[in-house]
This record gives sequence, C-alpha cells and structure tokens, in this order.
Amino acid sequence: MAAASSSSRSATAAGVLLAMVVAAVCLHGAAAQLCEDYYDDTCPDAYDIVKQVLMDAHQSDTRIFASLIRLHFHDCFVQGCDGSLLLDTVPGMQSEKESPPNNGSARGFPVVDAVKAALEDACPGVVSCADILAIAAEISVELSGGPSWGVLLGRLDGKTSDFNGSLDLPAPTDNLTVLQQKFSNLSLNDVDLVALSGGHTFGRVQCQFVTDRLYNFSGTNMPDPTLDSSYRAFLSQRCPRNGDPRSLNDLDPTTPDTFDNHYYTNIEVNRGFLSSDQELKSSPQAQGTTAPIVDQFAGSQDAFFASFAQSMINMGNLRPVTDPSQGEVRTNCRRVNGS
Repeated sequence: MAAASSSSRSATAAGVLLAMVVAAVCLHGAAAQLCEDYYDDTCPDAYDIVKQVLMDAHQSDTRIFASLIRLHFHDCFVQGCDGSLLLDTVPGMQSEKESPPNNGSARGFPVVDAVKAALEDACPGVVSCADILAIAAEISVELSGGPSWGVLLGRLDGKTSDFNGSLDLPAPTDNLTVLQQKFSNLSLNDVDLVALSGGHTFGRVQCQFVTDRLYNFSGTNMPDPTLDSSYRAFLSQRCPRNGDPRSLNDLDPTTPDTFDNHYYTNIEVNRGFLSSDQELKSSPQAQGTTAPIVDQFAGSQDAFFASFAQSMINMGNLRPVTDPSQGEVRTNCRRVNGS
C-alpha cells in the first residue's frame, strides 16, 4: 500500500489538530484541567525547546523517537501519566525502570534529562517531567512522518514509583484477550488498542521477543503457524536459535524509521514481528473485534493517523496528577524534590 501523499497527510494532520481543540480554561491549582495552552504564559517556548533537544539527539541515535514514545506509553499505563517511570530506585522504593518489562529495553532517559535541563534553564520549576514525556511523544511521531495533535498539558509529577504495577504492562507474548483486558482496565477500547499498537511501526526490538515464535511456539518445538514462512526464514537468520537474545531487529522491515501504516499492512500478510502484534489480526477472537480495525488502518493511513492521535490523547488523560497537594514539578526527573 502506497503511503499517503504529503498534501493529504498535511490535511489530515490539520483536521486532527482542529478536532482536538479543547474548549476549557486551564487552572493552575486544585482541580486543574489539562489543556494545550497550559505553558503559554509561564514557558511559551517549551515545545520548541523540547523539539530542538530531540532533533539534536536524533542525529546520533535514530532509534530515539521510537524509544521516547514507548517511555510515555509505559509511564501512562502504570498509575497514570505521572512521570513515575523516570524515578530512580531509592531506599524503600524500587524503580519501575528495573521491572522486567522495562529493564534492558526502556531507553532514552538521558535525552529526557537533557530536555529537562534545557527547560530548567529557560523557565525553572515550570514544566513537569510527565508533560515532557507527552510533548516528546508527539514531536517524535511528527518528526518521523506521522500525525501531529494538540498535546494536553498541565500534569504534575507523582512522588512514587510502582514497581509491582509495571509488572502488568502489556507484554509482547500477551494474547488478544489479555491485551483487551489490560486496555479495558484503563477505560481504553479496541480502537485504542489497535491504534496505539501502531507505535510499533518504527523502532527496534530484541531477538528474545521473537525466538519462541521461531522455534518453540506455545511449547510445541515448532514455529508459530501464523508467521509468514519467508519472513520466518529471514528472522531465523537474524535471530538464530542460540544467538544473542539482545540483538536488534526492525519492528517494521519495510520502513523501520518512518511512522506510517506499514505496521498494519505487515500484519495483513502475517509479518507482524511480535506475537501480540499478529494477535490483533490472526487470533480467532480478533474477528469482529480488532481485525476489522487492522483492515481499516492497513487500507487508510489517514484513518490510522486520526485514530492514533485521538488514542494518544485518551492515553495521556490516564489519571493525571493536577492537585499540587499530590504532585510537584520535579527539578530532576530522576528523583522527587528534596530527596
């Protein structure tokens, strides 16, 4: 499927932006509401500062955009979008960074530190680390060819990390029923599940997350029957049975660093890298639920972009901390103020 033209993409992005205008007044204090213009008076250059740091980082790390959107996802899915993922371990509180879903794979923390330092230089104590992740995710998608959207802002940073909660993040081995339940637990629906999974349209993934599909699917000592045979042969060369489990592969072998709808066109022909990706189309439970959404997004990049933008906003609204008695603006994203 050919990618949408730049003019149609621009029109779609403009439509998304228009649709996401929030008719609400931002309040700084108790019962505050997230809105796009939260920093217009207190840090008007915040977006541009974040964007410049990300563009600089991308020059030496082409993976960084995909890594940053994953940080936002993993932050929001554990006790809400509160920057808890960024906290380091301290006595009495183990970091979410150290949990199996994050340890050795979640990355980009030094870039978040660099963004925070730049913002502290420009407007000290104003922009939260939780909002940095939300802004960075949108910029990362847009700079990779994807949609833009109005990022709702005004989150404060939480003061705790939830290691145990991070153990329940959506996993690459989850079947569709488990994935749907994990999203439903956060009031996210099947469209959100399929759209947000489209974040796997760029970035890299370690061999350890596909070896079972190649050699021992569900304990059968056989490959996953839903995996395209030629793609399986290709992956077997990249990830041999006794190879380095940390070796990296493109999630999307067609356009690995571009945000487009090829994730879905790959799934349509049984070339989803992760088992959890292919489940969206091939699971018996997908028929009538997620499979038609995959079909829609594979056939229309505009439809994917519009749904992805809305689902990112939905996810960004998960339990934000806005009451100053419960949160703060960290001066260092890795630790609670005063610690």
